[in-house]
Amino acid sequence: MNSRLIDIFLQVASINALSQQEKPVADYIRSFLSHNHFNISEDNSNKISGSNTGNIICRVGDGGDFILLSHMDTARPTLKMRPVFTDGKIQSAGDTVLGVDNRLGIAVILYTLEKIVKENISTKNFTIVFTTCEETTLLGSKSLKLSAQINRGFIFDSSFRPGSFIHSACGSKGFKVKIKGKASHSGIAPEKGINAISVAANAVHKIKQGRIDENTTINIGKIAGGSAVNVVSEETLLEGEIRSFDVDKIAELTEQVKKIFINEAAKLKAEIEFESDWDFKPYTVDKDNLVFKEISKVLKKINLTPEPKISLGGSDANSLNELGISSVNLGIGAQNPHSNDEFVFIEDMNKSAEIAMELVKK
Repeated sequence: MNSRLIDIFLQVASINALSQQEKPVADYIRSFLSHNHFNISEDNSNKISGSNTGNIICRVGDGGDFILLSHMDTARPTLKMRPVFTDGKIQSAGDTVLGVDNRLGIAVILYTLEKIVKENISTKNFTIVFTTCEETTLLGSKSLKLSAQINRGFIFDSSFRPGSFIHSACGSKGFKVKIKGKASHSGIAPEKGINAISVAANAVHKIKQGRIDENTTINIGKIAGGSAVNVVSEETLLEGEIRSFDVDKIAELTEQVKKIFINEAAKLKAEIEFESDWDFKPYTVDKDNLVFKEISKVLKKINLTPEPKISLGGSDANSLNELGISSVNLGIGAQNPHSNDEFVFIEDMNKSAEIAMELVKK
């Protein structure tokens, strides 16, 4: 059992810091790295992300041509998290998340840096990045400004077990719909009103949701409308997303969804405001890419079988690939993310640390 790695993980996992509230984790990282005599900096991405801190960046040597990256936020609170050790794994007591997504990635990277210093290990030049807002907008990683020499990235953030890595992930385009009807008394003069909720219900009924095909999903996840039970609803707001590996498919489905809302609004003489924008773009890193070859070689060297995976989830790897930095998201065994059943095998923690060390050492 690697007690030091576990200690670091439990320290950082106990810090409660959701998206846009990552400063306590950033402060921990800053103190940890300063104590180990690493030079760190903080960018100004918080002006875009709305976080109370920027991304934390640490350059080893001249910063090299690749980065290791983890994000500082959790999707749900870790306040009062109580770790439980059982059957070779760590989980929470069941009333909070454990924080494996992504405090585990942070712990693995910090442990690796500390080990380099303590054991005077000779390494390549490389850059470390800890990002904000991964769980919500990806605006931390989207706003990264790195040296032009950085051409590949290794993200320590996947729930797959070590050996697996995500080389292809979907894109996601969000949409917002505002339906404007007309208010009227629902008992005295309902016929004078235009019910925005009715328009929304009719449109949602006609939109196929869930898994559209093997690589495409549609979901309307938020809806709000109405002012009182005795008033015909004047306005209704909906938010949804379309995910796919195919940019053209997303564009086509976005137009289909928009058209359905327009048509249903027209039937009742309501008005529509429809807007859509990319949450993150899809990416695919093929087997001939340097980063694909490099991680495969590293995994084999530590006796793991490389298993390239695809994912319908987004991560900072999407942002980096969109920025022109070929990147893969590595399996670190952060299992059942975002649930109170989160856990990690201690064996997987150790293997993840081996991966990190093998990537950076000469």
